[in-house]
Amino acid sequence: MTLTPFFFPTPFFLFFLDPVLRIFSHPACLAHDPGPGHPECPERLIAVAEALRAGLPELTWHEAPQALRSQLARVHDAELIALVLDQPTSGLRRLDADTVMSAQSADAALRACGAAVAALDAIMAGRIERAFCAVRPPGHHANARIAMGFCLFNAVAVAAAHALETHGLSRVAIVDFDVHHGNGTQDIFASEERVMYLSSHQATAYPGTGHVYERGVGNLVNAPLPAGCDGALFRRTWRERLLPALAQFRPQLLLLSAGFDGHRLDPLADLNLEADDFAWLTGELVAIARRSGQGRIVSSLEGGYSLTALRECAVAHVGALAQAP
Repeated sequence: MTLTPFFFPTPFFLFFLDPVLRIFSHPACLAHDPGPGHPECPERLIAVAEALRAGLPELTWHEAPQALRSQLARVHDAELIALVLDQPTSGLRRLDADTVMSAQSADAALRACGAAVAALDAIMAGRIERAFCAVRPPGHHANARIAMGFCLFNAVAVAAAHALETHGLSRVAIVDFDVHHGNGTQDIFASEERVMYLSSHQATAYPGTGHVYERGVGNLVNAPLPAGCDGALFRRTWRERLLPALAQFRPQLLLLSAGFDGHRLDPLADLNLEADDFAWLTGELVAIARRSGQGRIVSSLEGGYSLTALRECAVAHVGALAQAP
């Protein structure tokens, strides 16, 4: 498998020509390989990159740096950081039943977090308004202490903490529409009033968290969806419950855990969404970001295990993100 056909740094002179959206990625995110038959495979990111290159060729790509240990340490314990970064890995190293590392996994996890941080810095510097991080492994199940659910480090959480501590923001919203509840993100910020976490997810799916009564300090809004949920119910749930709460919070920055495993073709879940549903929600989020946060959005790829659905949803989502005012 070739690791570099879709990933290369954007030439310096183009950095000032894409005021709306830039894509951040790195070849290391393809080199993370949890083994034969694992659903979180490199082909997922190849599918996303191919689809975005073909469907949105005008967008520029930027090579993600590695996140710093100090950036990880804002949300992850030293023991977890050492487990992922410092223990030698030859062959495959299993952290739990689902979460597996190869020799290149540590670099991939650092690049996934580094993509989100670099995207945020570019946005706060006024070079772009929004960004999509085409990265893996995913992150929203990783909490302060534990890597789980295919996730090593929590890139969106790292970016949120960076927004608070480096850029001084006081209202950061994390929107998670992956079919699986982002238990790690919720755990990290459950007591942090400056961060609102909003999630729709399949009620019966892994990891079994995200109940309506999980409210944190009033900063958590969970909307479990029944198996078989279609686009109409998905949109109504967001329109009536989640989007009003988000708008009331008036976020200065939106961070998106962009999982597309709610698509009807996904083999690991039981929702019946289409690519248009993700495009609709993205458009609604962009509108809220423009009203309260100067349009600032960083979106990071989470789940999605049908390659066909990933291609369709990635183009729909990023296309909606890239729409100029």
